[in-house]
Amino acid sequence: NRTQHLARTPLHTQNPFPHRTMASLAATNPAAALASRRGDGMGARVRAKVTTTPSRGLAPLRVVAKDYPKPAKISETDNYKQGEELSQKFKDLNGMGKKKRVVIVGGGLSGLACAKYLSDAGHEPIVLEGRNVLGGKVSAWKDKDGDWIETGLHIFFGAYPNMMNLFAELDIEDRLQWKVHKMIFAMQELPGEFTSFDFIKGIPAPLNFGLAILMNQKMLSLAEKLQTAPPLIPMLIEGQDFIDAQDELSVKEFMEKYGMPDRINEEVFISMAKALDFIDPEKLSMTVVLTAMNRFLNETDGLQMAFLDGNQPDRLCQPMVDHVTARGGEVRMKQRVKEFVLNDDGSVKHLLMTSGEEIVADEYVSAMPVDVMKRMMPKKWGVMPFFHQIQELQGIPVINIHLWFDRKLQNVDHLCFSRSPLLSVYADMSTTCKEYYDEEKSMIELVFAPCSPIAGGKTNWIAKSNQEIVDATMIELERLFPLEIGAGSPDGVGAKLLKHAVVKTPRSVYAAIPGRNKYRPSQATPISNFTLAGDWTSQKFLGSMEGAVLAGKLAAEVVTDKAVYGASTKGLKKIVPDVVKEAMTLSEKEPVGSSGESPVSFGAGDVFDDGVEKELSTFDPAQMVKLEEAVAVSR
Repeated sequence: NRTQHLARTPLHTQNPFPHRTMASLAATNPAAALASRRGDGMGARVRAKVTTTPSRGLAPLRVVAKDYPKPAKISETDNYKQGEELSQKFKDLNGMGKKKRVVIVGGGLSGLACAKYLSDAGHEPIVLEGRNVLGGKVSAWKDKDGDWIETGLHIFFGAYPNMMNLFAELDIEDRLQWKVHKMIFAMQELPGEFTSFDFIKGIPAPLNFGLAILMNQKMLSLAEKLQTAPPLIPMLIEGQDFIDAQDELSVKEFMEKYGMPDRINEEVFISMAKALDFIDPEKLSMTVVLTAMNRFLNETDGLQMAFLDGNQPDRLCQPMVDHVTARGGEVRMKQRVKEFVLNDDGSVKHLLMTSGEEIVADEYVSAMPVDVMKRMMPKKWGVMPFFHQIQELQGIPVINIHLWFDRKLQNVDHLCFSRSPLLSVYADMSTTCKEYYDEEKSMIELVFAPCSPIAGGKTNWIAKSNQEIVDATMIELERLFPLEIGAGSPDGVGAKLLKHAVVKTPRSVYAAIPGRNKYRPSQATPISNFTLAGDWTSQKFLGSMEGAVLAGKLAAEVVTDKAVYGASTKGLKKIVPDVVKEAMTLSEKEPVGSSGESPVSFGAGDVFDDGVEKELSTFDPAQMVKLEEAVAVSR
């Protein structure tokens, strides 16, 4: 059983998430306001149990959600134990070596994770976040109606070992709402119907994954299922070496090389590719898919999914802030860096802020997205092979859409793979998430991908209006919900769309197109007092929340090792010879810098208006051109 400890509030107003869509429920029954609700075929309806203990007129509200226990095998995997050992290393080294004042630029998951582990090692981290909200690519904010707008639809997997360790260390595991162990797919040829891969409890990996696929009778024939297995055997035998070697191949090229039938791509890989990196299989590196499948095939609970029980800044980022500040660190908001000021030897002298302030530290860590780091690159660093290689990396565009309806749609308490040409995954957040729970109206959150040519799309949707994107999405939803949305519904009209929010992130996680892994730099750099973090740096979990946390943790290890041993124990990652040769021909260029005011200037997402579009056009003009122009530019 999981127990959620919520803030002490007067008994007659118990509602841990004050929100207008929950008001009527909370007023009559606090338990109902936080109850979980399952859709058809997902099990019996379960109500949360509420207990209170009066004390001086106040009472803590305790919610026990018995239907979502933490998967039993998560903490038994090798990857979890390795993450646990690294976490312990920071505590063991606390008090050893010189205490460092470390400035971290960027308050996303990677920057906050770096600060958390540096504070565990006894150092003084100072996080500088340019915005007024934390989280970076997992940030969220309230609109004028008090509804939360999220940058993305974020799912936590059992195969996220460092993230799971982080939740345990912060004592917030109860904030994960674990769902039934299955994958749910919309049926393309049967509008309104779904099928699933069901994982049987008690069956260990990799048998549970294989059995889940074999038991499904709607997506692949037996012959097609059997043809899927042989190409995956080298992965199971050779492990990470085989996985890394496939980075030069797209998913489609890998399938052709190993003779896999096209229907495997149509039925499974398209959904996986768009969910993993917002890219179609023709453009996505096979290393990404194999990395995920390797975790899912080797870890019994690796594919089990959880939703956070509320918004990311409050429910995940704030506990990290509290942890850091309790140990002497700081997290400063609206702190915008103008430039890295260097010493003659290329090391960082100080940070010059847009306010004119100079911030001095012993060590500096960049936890900025790769595209922002490229714009902020000091001219001395830009001609160095180590830093020049990141010019080969760029963020992938993605769009996250929120749709509020006037009624409750038929749904499941889970993530759904849409298998739509325009959409990736979606969930009814009014069902899956406690803070957004509503028994009367649905709020569907969808990932719109691919949305640009670099991701395999045929249209540059970033340059489209919000209304055009919503209109296209509603057409797809008529297929997913044919009896509830559109002319096919009993009344001929269907559910009414009350409002929408379209969040565009022009440069999200790095584009994992073939051949990019070799350019991802180590966290350690050639600069004596400068370290890199961010999911785009070299680590095995790629562009994901887990990758961001691990990269931040590895950056903290670099700084901690230097404080104790005098140098990083990991060293620099090898640089491709062609990059070294090319760097020799370069001349120094002044950095473009990051002078914008909107979240997109900091590598995050926003609901676009004319001002945001104009700002984006100044530093990333390719994002705002039409497809015909984009094709010409790419040539």
